[in-house]
Amino acid sequence: MPFPETALLLDVREDDEWQAGHAPDAVHIPMGDIPSRAGEIDNQSEVYVVCKVGGRSARVVEYLNRVGFDAINVDGGMLAWQAAGRPIERDDDSHEPSII
Repeated sequence: MPFPETALLLDVREDDEWQAGHAPDAVHIPMGDIPSRAGEIDNQSEVYVVCKVGGRSARVVEYLNRVGFDAINVDGGMLAWQAAGRPIERDDDSHEPSII
């Protein structure tokens, strides 16, 4: 299934994981910061939540849906994203992007 272009992709991994490689145009808010930073998330969009494998993102989806968002877990996380051939990038050019 293609990722909807109008949806928001929310990456809830830790800073080091994000820096190693992430999806282009994703919004990064680490899982532990979600309650205090939920106001930064567009509540008018479908929010696809991703972590490395899917466990953390599933917990964030439960929380976001409870507080009024339309959130969907990205099954398999960034490992599945990369395995499906979807793009990943780094914010710097020091290394090839990777999922850690």
